[in-house]
Amino acid sequence: MSNIVEEFNEYRERMNSRILEDNNKIIKRIFNLDTNAFMKGALDVKTKELLGLVASAVLRCDDCVRYHLETCHKEGLTKEEVAETLSIATLIGGTIVIPHLRRAYEYWDALDANTSEISGLKE
Repeated sequence: MSNIVEEFNEYRERMNSRILEDNNKIIKRIFNLDTNAFMKGALDVKTKELLGLVASAVLRCDDCVRYHLETCHKEGLTKEEVAETLSIATLIGGTIVIPHLRRAYEYWDALDANTSEISGLKE
C-alpha cells in the first residue's frame, strides 16, 4: 500500500519549490503570510491549526485539510480533539463535507500508522 503521508509531503515540497522558483513577489508574500499567521500569538498554535482545519474542511480543500491534520498531529492533538473539530466543520459545511471527512480520517490514520512505525524502529 502506498504511503499517502509521504506522497503528499513529497509532492507538496516539490511543487512549492517549483512555484517559488518563479520568484513571484505576490506568491512569496502569500506563502509568508500563511506561515506567519499560524505561529503562536494571542492564540496558541494548536488552536490556530484547529481553526485552519475547520476552514479547510468547509472550503473542501483536501490538501489544506491534510496540511492542518499533519500539524495537529505534530502538535500532539488527540484523535478526539480532531474528530470533534471535524464534526463542527461538517455541521457548518453540511453533508457535502462528508467525502472530505472520509479522506481526513484516512489521513489521520496514516499519520498514526507512520508514528507507530517510527516508534517501533526506535525501540
